[in-house]
Amino acid sequence: MDFIYDIIVVGAGHAGCEAACAAANMGSKTLLITIDMNKIAQMSCNPAVGGIAKGQIVREIDALGGQMGIVTDRSAIQFRMLNRSKGAAMWSPRSQSDRKRFIEEWTKVVSTTNNLHIWQDTVIQLIIENKQVVGVKTQLGVEIKSKAVILTNGTFLNGLQHFGKVQIRGGRISEPASFGITEQLKSLGFIADRMKTGTPCRVDGRSIDFSVLTEQKGDNDFHKFSYLPDVQRKLKQMSCWITYTNEATHEELRKGLPDSPLYNGQIKSIGPRYCPSIETKIVTFADKDAHQLFLEPEGVDSMEYYVNGFSSSLPLQVQLNALKTIRGLEHAEIYRPGYAIEYDFFDPTQLHHSLETKLINNLFFAGQINGTTGYEEAAGQGIIAGINAHLKINAQEPFILHRDESYIGVLIDDLVTKGVDEPYRMFTSRAEYRILLRQDNADERLTEKSYNLGLAKRERVDLLKTKEANKQRIIDFMQNYSIKSREINDFLIRNGSQELTHGCKLIELLGRPQITIDNLAEELPSLKEQLELTLTQKDEVAESVEIEVKYKGYVEREKQAAEKLHKLENIKLRGRVNYNELQSLSTEARQKLTRIDPETIGQAARIPGVSPNDINVLLVLLGR
Repeated sequence: MDFIYDIIVVGAGHAGCEAACAAANMGSKTLLITIDMNKIAQMSCNPAVGGIAKGQIVREIDALGGQMGIVTDRSAIQFRMLNRSKGAAMWSPRSQSDRKRFIEEWTKVVSTTNNLHIWQDTVIQLIIENKQVVGVKTQLGVEIKSKAVILTNGTFLNGLQHFGKVQIRGGRISEPASFGITEQLKSLGFIADRMKTGTPCRVDGRSIDFSVLTEQKGDNDFHKFSYLPDVQRKLKQMSCWITYTNEATHEELRKGLPDSPLYNGQIKSIGPRYCPSIETKIVTFADKDAHQLFLEPEGVDSMEYYVNGFSSSLPLQVQLNALKTIRGLEHAEIYRPGYAIEYDFFDPTQLHHSLETKLINNLFFAGQINGTTGYEEAAGQGIIAGINAHLKINAQEPFILHRDESYIGVLIDDLVTKGVDEPYRMFTSRAEYRILLRQDNADERLTEKSYNLGLAKRERVDLLKTKEANKQRIIDFMQNYSIKSREINDFLIRNGSQELTHGCKLIELLGRPQITIDNLAEELPSLKEQLELTLTQKDEVAESVEIEVKYKGYVEREKQAAEKLHKLENIKLRGRVNYNELQSLSTEARQKLTRIDPETIGQAARIPGVSPNDINVLLVLLGR
């Protein structure tokens, strides 16, 4: 080993693994440094990937040539498409994973990726020369040189775990924290702060009475994360189970509030608003007499169950007493208690959209170090950081995804433009153009972009071309297929749709909300024959055709709105204006524009506190 690399990635969580694989697959000699090689891509909290808006991110990672979707499909023990009762823009895939298999699959990936090397150690310092990172120093006393470094430290930077009054330093249960990096970066001018997250206790499935619980099975249709046809779910599919807290549960929890780190001053940092601890729920929603809980299996060969909705840092005995008041858990035995963890993060407005830091060249941040929460948000940042680190050291332009191109683009733009005051979690509501950013079309949006960068392989582009050709063939068929009212009215009536008074083109029927392409194909053998010609992509193509036809008007409207946004994104701003000299700007605008130093007028317009009038002042100044 020569200990000289192109790129070093610190931390082998979800961000680190994606970053390392992206950089290596693009051709950079990459080193992934992790504290424990047995816990690569550990699912620190719940054993699931995806969910509302998060599932879209995973499909985007896959479309870019990333690994999370592939690993998730190969370790999946349940798959569900959430929000099917709503419009297609809200559909979000979610998968339960076998925790152990997930680590095994990720370990296979990083261990067999060309140009990717692994080193087990703890990084304690960055080597910086002339405001550029050139390597790292480790706890073992090793100096490793590189052209770029990506920090993906998760919750390990000065991590402190809380089990009631008991405090243990660590980045995760039974794993040591990391010290030194925060202190060094703060000395260089970086702004750091503390955040908090938490996890529930794990219950022994042998002590659960499933007979009194509500079973939640997965979907049985084609859905999965990866667009690659040879990646399939092969493990035994398992159910989740639903139960509820009750007033007796809440009473036990209230008894423990004086000893709660969240309420006795022990924890001072901010926790995630949208994934609160159970003690926060009973205080914030004091009028609710029950909270829904999901018992999620940890794996096909495990009796461990994750109690989703019961995150807590209360003392062990309080957690156990409260748990035993819940239907189905009266005799519960736990493997380990829930706990909270505080850790360091850095204000993400200190980053460019490429995720390179503004203060130190060739240093990139990705994941919870930027104030986000969630495996998917971390992985999305990771793949972009890996791509851009490779591009930077090869003197190429950065790869930036815009808000109308991906949820990953929304995520990164929110971070670097607005910053965070609580752990950031992605939702569909954060995206202005969510009809464009559906889970079914991530490949159409991103695969060719990634292929042109050198990350996505030709196989993915060929699959995309085949899919697009099949879609267009079916749409052309439906546009040209005339159908008479007498041939179809009985079918329309059966499906609750208004009957025809005269003939029409088949595509007009598919635009009706009551009609699906599947039941239409069952009625019309010629349409079914067209769908069958798509072979392995049949269901995927059928879904995409139906969405495109039903939402065509909405899609066109959002595309027009996005084009207006791009006009502002094309007006460069950084380096052209001294904001402090512009008295016509509001004081808040001057302060925030100076601190964030936006790249474009478009980014400036999204900074909280910068008004439309401030933007007009800038446009006039720039002669626009």
